[in-house]
Amino acid sequence: MKIVTSSFFTKLAPQFARISIARRAPRADHDVPAVRELAPGPWFRTATVDEYADLYVTQLAALDPRAIVRKIENLAACRSAALLCWERPRDGVFCHRGFVARWLKEELSFDVYEFGLEQEGPGPYHPKLPDGYRLTLQPTLL
Repeated sequence: MKIVTSSFFTKLAPQFARISIARRAPRADHDVPAVRELAPGPWFRTATVDEYADLYVTQLAALDPRAIVRKIENLAACRSAALLCWERPRDGVFCHRGFVARWLKEELSFDVYEFGLEQEGPGPYHPKLPDGYRLTLQPTLL
């Protein structure tokens, strides 16, 4: 199964099942299925970047990654899954979906990319991870 991350506002091809991992979806997406376990806690607006990272990584550590992937697979119904949140891909603001991508890489060796920014890399290279938590891919010579 292919899993990508993206924003509610990104136009996705029909092969992607849109799945919210936000605390709430925009009105236009009120019927999008959700994996509420991956939504950040009530601290998401007030925590510093480091507090946010600590709290969210702790939240993820309490989850069973295999159970979460099974839930995503069930919601996606044989399609590729796009895990959605509010932050736009290129807005320069970090988003918890970067931590989800890193967690799935660390726990299950899943490569989860940001849709449209695949060249940035999956997992610890995910472009929505905040500075200091994100690795940068080094260019290779051909």
